[in-house]
Amino acid sequence: MTPPSAAARLDSAALPLPEKKLVGRTAPARADRPFRGIALILASTVFLGLSDVTSKYLSATLPSIEIAWIRFLVFALVMVPAMLPGLRLFALRTARPGLQVMRGVALLGSSLFFISGLRFLPIAEASATGFVSPLLVTALSIVFLGESVGVRRWLATAVGLIGVLIILRPGSSAFNPAAFFPLVSALSWACMLIMTRMMSGREAVMTTMTYSSIVGLGILTALVPLVWVAPSWHDIVFGILIGVASTAGQWIVVLAFRYADASVLAPFSYTQLLWVSILGFLVFGEVPDVWTVTGAIFVVASGLYTAHRERLRRSQLVLLEAEPSPNA
Repeated sequence: MTPPSAAARLDSAALPLPEKKLVGRTAPARADRPFRGIALILASTVFLGLSDVTSKYLSATLPSIEIAWIRFLVFALVMVPAMLPGLRLFALRTARPGLQVMRGVALLGSSLFFISGLRFLPIAEASATGFVSPLLVTALSIVFLGESVGVRRWLATAVGLIGVLIILRPGSSAFNPAAFFPLVSALSWACMLIMTRMMSGREAVMTTMTYSSIVGLGILTALVPLVWVAPSWHDIVFGILIGVASTAGQWIVVLAFRYADASVLAPFSYTQLLWVSILGFLVFGEVPDVWTVTGAIFVVASGLYTAHRERLRRSQLVLLEAEPSPNA
């Protein structure tokens, strides 16, 4: 569900950190080992792709809210050691509780809308549409982060949006209104990334993930009785698989970006589209049509160029201590 290239922002979005004492646990120092990072990001795409395919499989028998609830339940259980005072991993101390809660809501929205879309859409189409989230970050960063976005990155964003239009084909007989679900999911994920940037350097990754699990599980626990369908043991097993695969995939992404820059790993993160297409064919007999493939090429190309310009922009900020280039 989550593009690893977008998830990269969780651990790599910070510019030089402010000289102040951090709250809670801090992340280990970053090491420059690109091949290890590439191997990890490739592994993450397998887990995340497996989570997406399993979510689509379960959507035939369980409501989206219930599927998401099982996923966040597993996520929260994994994060329990970070919730208990006195343990070495305790990570609930935060200087930004309101922002942590809003970020958790955005993460939940991204997951819930994506799973809802999977019920009606081919998985390759939904996944390709979801990869537009890094481009939406470009637009949101102007409003919320005060960043300067130049002509080149705007053009890259436009190319990516054209790719989405090619995939969805609004106005044609092939258009499915359910396509708005992965679009809203991508927007929610982009909002989550913006809030992650706002906390970057001030909140530890463990703290952020712990709050995300608590917020998501809390909201879904309130909602799931409204749509509850008694799951079979078969459903429970696959639900646990979703939670484990998704949580493992996100953790591996965080580890990967401790070994290499986003611009190095971004090309490999898009292999998630390959995995979901293969699994979609094997499990559901879905074959991506030429429109989905063509649109995905546009989205991937624009995402790669955006990552490239981001790398150049950050190099200029660090080395020159100047404002971003107008063509960044």
